[in-house]
Amino acid sequence: MASPVITITRQYGSGGSEVARRVAAQLGWEVIDNEFVESVARRAGLPRDEVAQLDERAPGLLERVARTLAAASPELFLAGGAPSAEHDEAAIVKMTERVITEAAAHGRIVLVGRGAQAVLAKGPDALHVYVVASKAFRGKLAIERLGAPAAGIEKQLDEIDRRRDQYVRTHYGRIRDDVVNYDLVVNTERLGFDGAAGLVVAEARRRGWG
Repeated sequence: MASPVITITRQYGSGGSEVARRVAAQLGWEVIDNEFVESVARRAGLPRDEVAQLDERAPGLLERVARTLAAASPELFLAGGAPSAEHDEAAIVKMTERVITEAAAHGRIVLVGRGAQAVLAKGPDALHVYVVASKAFRGKLAIERLGAPAAGIEKQLDEIDRRRDQYVRTHYGRIRDDVVNYDLVVNTERLGFDGAAGLVVAEARRRGWG
């Protein structure tokens, strides 16, 4: 049996990361958010030894994944020199995919963003969730909780989602906001964060994961 994993794809400002944290807390799982994945992916520009020499004390998931990658895929850790922008992007995308795959192999993980749904689309034990809300709700949340500037907030919402859509379309040939790619679509404006998380947790437990 494969290790269970939940992926969270979200519209910007919908509170997807908050839903992910609440889901993980209720299930007793770990969360790998967008910033986590990018922090490891950026290590593609660091020497292999620097990654391998991470904190020696009881390594957490970040350290375990990074060490696995450094040992299994040393070609991803650029030993020196300044890579081209194109090569750097390709290396980061490849590294991100490996991070997602390695983390999912540990199981009982909630993965947020960075195309995790596309990377694990064929995973037999993956629950894919899309978090949405109205633009008015998302704008208010982005300003109050994410520190986004109020001026031009609607344009910012559209631009960030456009970039996320383009990332998934360019690298995986998938339409990120196509609801048929997901097992659950939850609206945080209507359900609230707890309600949205509760539906995800209920489905995970129905599958025997919790």
